[in-house]
Amino acid sequence: MGLERRQIHVAYAYQRIAEEIESQILEGTLKPGEQLPGETEMAEMFGVTRSTVREGLRRLESEGLVCRPTPRRLVVAIPRIDRLSTRSGRTMALMKVTYRELWQVTLKTEMLAARLAAEMAKDDEIAVLKSLHEDLSGAEGNASRTIELDGRFHSQVARIGKNRVLGLAREPVAHLLFRGFAQVAPFVPQFYKRQIEAHSNILCAIEARDPIRAETWARKHIEDFWRAVQIAGLEDEAAVNNVKALS
Repeated sequence: MGLERRQIHVAYAYQRIAEEIESQILEGTLKPGEQLPGETEMAEMFGVTRSTVREGLRRLESEGLVCRPTPRRLVVAIPRIDRLSTRSGRTMALMKVTYRELWQVTLKTEMLAARLAAEMAKDDEIAVLKSLHEDLSGAEGNASRTIELDGRFHSQVARIGKNRVLGLAREPVAHLLFRGFAQVAPFVPQFYKRQIEAHSNILCAIEARDPIRAETWARKHIEDFWRAVQIAGLEDEAAVNNVKALS
């Protein structure tokens, strides 16, 4: 198909160019992996300068909609989940969403993720979970390392379930909530062991291909985290202290 020629107004032209190319990507006119024309050609197509085109392309690159496999080639890309979740996480933090709001959603998404993982898991995917769990067990008492490994464990569980919509929906919410562990841990030091125990049971249920048990332990795990949030008195506090951690 290729990029279609469409008229671009000069005012805020770089934004309009970015919006037009984004629109054609979403419409399917431009396909993932398809190479875009050069800056000179696009400048002629849209009736603007090369610098204007370049600025519009920078915006698309920052959004993850296009990428450069080589310095001279620009192709349509599928945005990575981590980029999308980071942006969504920042938005929620700026909205000052509370731990209560995050927990209410995370409870449902993690239960579904665990159930799907138990139904869909392959041996090599379970091996990744086991490795992450071993690392988490070895990080007991280290809050920053625990937060990192906890997020990776839950993301792997969701990835195993192979539901991309769930992956996009849960990632920013769960990550923003789980990064609250740094604020919770000083009030509930035993939560390190409880977290390791919950992950162990979720892992065993997935390995046994037992979706009900996996879902049950995911619920227990997230409810246990909520009790820790309550002990810390953070239920209706805004989860804004984690904005930098999402960068």
